Amino acid sequence: MGADAVIDLPSATEAYATGTDGTVGIEEEFMLLDTSTLDLVPRFEELSASTAKDPELAVSVAGELIRTEIEIRSGRGENLGDALEHQRVHRERLFAHAARLGISLGATGTHPWDDYRHQSFIDTEHYRRVVDGLRWVARRNATFSLHVHVGVRDADRAIAVCDRLRPVLPMLLALSANSPFVDGIDTGLHSIRTQTFTKSFPRCGVPDHFGSWKAFCRYLELLQATNSIQEYTQVWWSVRPHISFGTVEVRICDAQSTAAEAEALTGLIVACALQAARDHDEGRPLEPVPARMIEENVWRAIRDGRSGSLVDWDTATEYPAAAALDRLLAWTAPVRSELGIEPVLPDRNGAERQRDRVADGASPAEAFAASVAETQATYPPSAASPSDPQERST
Repeated sequence: MGADAVIDLPSATEAYATGTDGTVGIEEEFMLLDTSTLDLVPRFEELSASTAKDPELAVSVAGELIRTEIEIRSGRGENLGDALEHQRVHRERLFAHAARLGISLGATGTHPWDDYRHQSFIDTEHYRRVVDGLRWVARRNATFSLHVHVGVRDADRAIAVCDRLRPVLPMLLALSANSPFVDGIDTGLHSIRTQTFTKSFPRCGVPDHFGSWKAFCRYLELLQATNSIQEYTQVWWSVRPHISFGTVEVRICDAQSTAAEAEALTGLIVACALQAARDHDEGRPLEPVPARMIEENVWRAIRDGRSGSLVDWDTATEYPAAAALDRLLAWTAPVRSELGIEPVLPDRNGAERQRDRVADGASPAEAFAASVAETQATYPPSAASPSDPQERST
């Protein structure tokens, strides 16, 4: 069994004890596409082998279950800016390798017409465990997302941050929704990725409010003792403490079609995590929101993205989901002003832009092609250079 299969809670406790607030890691998942047809193509091993010859990139490339997907990782950045700089370099080099092989990289939460029944899996011990354990659920999952790690010192504080981020998850999902089409149909939803992944995988979605590291450890020990999990990464919550890295990992967002959106969401997530840590440190009261209420907002975000409404449970009133950004910016203003984080998101997210194109007469395939064109045009650093603050959006 691989090293990532070992649940070493004492080492995890130490990782948090020696950790640093505000380190950042970014993980972006891209689909591998035929450049002419935009069909998914199972060429992960080929692209991975190409990147393996590039010492600056090899350690930053990873597989994600299916052979039509590749993940690019920033590695640990000492702060947001550092992580973004690393990720820009890695993206540029990955896109160059893909282009040389005649592969296009796409970045929406789902592929509009791929037949999941024809997917094949990466042949590693880890993914064999995933497929053996999840069976149809693993085969059905052909999804692409954005994950952000934020360093949080002290294990109890990490749990507190996760607890405080629970009701924030639907807001981040509404802002990032980018998957209206799957299986050759318009689903009527804005994030079918979330419905497919979060509602199918076990130990996924909104976690419980744990309250302490001790309570969280008891839960993991129970899962392991009952053979429910063999490794920690089989806990797939939308926000989780990542015990190998000493971080809080937010996993709710769809993959983003443009670099500016991915970077803005990363900055927003970093600000939310650090503000949650500050609120905990300052003793701000936290009344745990029941999961059933948070899940109601998750469903609204899945269904309508930022075009619908969310519920403010404190006042039992609805508010426009598009206002989620202003609410999060207001909450995180203290941390953002200190760190200079100013996320700028477009007025229409990826799902809305795809739906707008269909409303204007495009087919879902044509709307997807336009999204792929956005990705090809904006992900290389030449289109969003560190020297351009408007494009940097953080």
